[in-house]
Amino acid sequence: MKYEINQGNILIVGASQGIGLGFVRKLLQDGRSAKIYATYRRQVSADELLTLRSEYPEKICCLEVDVTDEGQISQAAACIGEEVGKLHLVVNCAGILHEGSIQPEKSLKHIDPEHLLRYFQVNSVSSLLLAKHLLPLFRHDEKSILAVISAKVGSIGDNQLGGWYGYRASKAALNMFMRNVAIEYRRTSPRTIVIMLHPGTTDTRLSQPFQKNVSAEKLFSIERTVAQLLKVIENLDEGDSGQFFSWDGSHLPW
Repeated sequence: MKYEINQGNILIVGASQGIGLGFVRKLLQDGRSAKIYATYRRQVSADELLTLRSEYPEKICCLEVDVTDEGQISQAAACIGEEVGKLHLVVNCAGILHEGSIQPEKSLKHIDPEHLLRYFQVNSVSSLLLAKHLLPLFRHDEKSILAVISAKVGSIGDNQLGGWYGYRASKAALNMFMRNVAIEYRRTSPRTIVIMLHPGTTDTRLSQPFQKNVSAEKLFSIERTVAQLLKVIENLDEGDSGQFFSWDGSHLPW
């Protein structure tokens, strides 16, 4: 049986911009969700999301959550639990490639231990903490999905170019973390499918400094990316849990 988003409760993490905001817009447009919870890290960068909340006050609940703060994740999970009791779809879109002085490393001379830790905190550990605190909300009899945005450059088998040490390694770690989560969830929340998604190169602030070498047909709009990822999600079955999918539904190597 395939997964269908049909009046379920949805959580989009990292929804203030980019792919996360695109998910919120698309889900509102489709009108198939019962309630959408959307997180943002800073109010100053969440104007569009908060405007949507004012337009759809009964449909959207916005939560201020720093995904590197376990306490804030726990509080958000408790809030959702009190209001609706269960979730049917969670997509973690939070991630960094560049941030302030943090830039993808071109060689070993650019390695900075603090920058590496930041990559792992945001790109890897955040999804593990979400899996930990959202587990009670997945323990119901209906089919549900926990999806995290990974990246093809996190594939060890596909790596032919090197570079981008922190980003690549943090996405590889994310894949291992979520593979572990999928195995544990089979025992503790057997109706939940856990997957990793490569969205393709999407025209967002994250990718903008690195778009010059991307051909036009391989640079996706946010709307296209969201539509493609939702199609992958809707075609999942329980045997797909723990897998790493590309935007077109194909499997990616670890």
